[in-house]
Parts: sequence; C-alpha cells; structure tokens
Amino acid sequence: MLKVGLTGGIASGKSVVGEMFIACGAHVIEADRIAHELLQPGEAVYDDVVRHFGSEILNSDGTVSRPRLAEAAFGAPDRNIPCRIQELNQIVHPAVIRRQEEWMEEVGRRDPRAIAMVEAALIVEAGAGRRFDRLVVVTCRPEQRIHRWAVRMKVDEETARREVTRRLAAQIPDEEKIKLADFVIENSGSLDQTNRQVREIYDKLKREAEKPA
Repeated sequence: MLKVGLTGGIASGKSVVGEMFIACGAHVIEADRIAHELLQPGEAVYDDVVRHFGSEILNSDGTVSRPRLAEAAFGAPDRNIPCRIQELNQIVHPAVIRRQEEWMEEVGRRDPRAIAMVEAALIVEAGAGRRFDRLVVVTCRPEQRIHRWAVRMKVDEETARREVTRRLAAQIPDEEKIKLADFVIENSGSLDQTNRQVREIYDKLKREAEKPA
C-alpha cells in the first residue's frame, strides 16, 4: 500500500483534486471531515476544545459553531483578538492523525496494493509529512483562492480576501510546501487541465503501489 498526503493552502482546490483521485481509483479521506466528527458532543476532543476556548464557541444546541471556533482560533487583529490556532491544533491534530493512521491501516488490510490518500491542509504544518510515502501539493493563483472562497462561503470578495489572508497567515506558504512535494498540481486552469495532471500522477502512484514488496 502507498500512503499519500494531499495538501495545499486554503481554497487551492484540494477537495476537487481529491474527488478526481477517487474517480481514478484512490482511497481518499478528508482530515477536515475527521476533525468535524471529533468535534461532536461526547467526543474527548470536543470536551477539550470547549474547555480551552469556552462555551462561547457553541451553538444553542451544544454543537460547535465552526465560524465562532474559527474566529477564536484565527483571531481578529482589528478587534484585538489574538491568534490561537496553534492551541487548537495541539488539541485536534494528534487525534486526527491517529484516526488517519487507523484508516490507512484498514485500507491496507483490505487491499495491499491500494493508494490511501489523506487530504489535509496542514500536513506540513503538523509535521506529519514523514507519515506518508509521497506528498502531493495543490496550488493556484492568489486571486483564485479569494474568488473560490467568496463563492463557497457566499460572501463578497473583500470579505473573502480578509478571511483568506487571515488563514494563510497560519499556514506555511505554498512555495515552501512545493519544495517538499513529490508532485505538484497547478490548479489555476480548467478542470480538464487539472484532471489531466491528476491522472498522470495517479498512474505513477499506482505503478509504485503495485511494485512487489
């Protein structure tokens, strides 16, 4: 089995690329989905996050409000709210990584020649790159990030620009991630152009995954 990390900065298009890899035949799991599950009431991570950041991050039904948690974690310099993303990551990342490892082990048991791919924004930041055999970095032009975020979140482009800038400040620049990458997907063009890159990379990963041990 080949363990592959799929990463890139905010709004680079990782999820779209992940879906393309699934269509090729890879097994893909999203770290954000794991984190969402761990932040449900009753989970130990939920309890730790609420204890650390306070009940202000909760909705009326006791579930975590992602926007409130994001504001508490990423901060708001214009309102003198400090960035606490490292504190949040220290609580969430270890549990997410454990779930990823368990999932990859299960994939490997079912199919020893599988490609098990984890899509996560902070693989490099979390120091988790060494857990993977190969690293794929997705990148795109800065203005595209802003436009994609605006469309995804249904906000105006100025609001999107502020949020993307705020979140990018907590991430390692793509230029540094690319230096560590085995493969880079330039996601600034059409979906067809991106899909061609994905298929080329998948073919190389599949040949490697199928090599005799």
